[in-house]
Amino acid sequence: MENEKKVSGKSIASFVLGLVGIIAWLLPLVGYPVTIVGLVLGCLARKTEKNGFNFTGIILSIITLILTLGNSCLGVILQLSQM
Repeated sequence: MENEKKVSGKSIASFVLGLVGIIAWLLPLVGYPVTIVGLVLGCLARKTEKNGFNFTGIILSIITLILTLGNSCLGVILQLSQM
């Protein structure tokens, strides 16, 4: 049991926020904070431990941050086209 690696709360939080970001990117006001916090927590956890949770959280956060940015840009373009 001593060889078991403990997973920090930052790793789990990054993973969970990455999963939440999959839905949150649809609403950029929610998507940006969720994905940025998930990315920061994943990077902080990566400094102290290397596990799948923080790596997956970082990847999901990056993907959903790109989707959120695209959604924001699309909203601006659609709004400007209506003027």
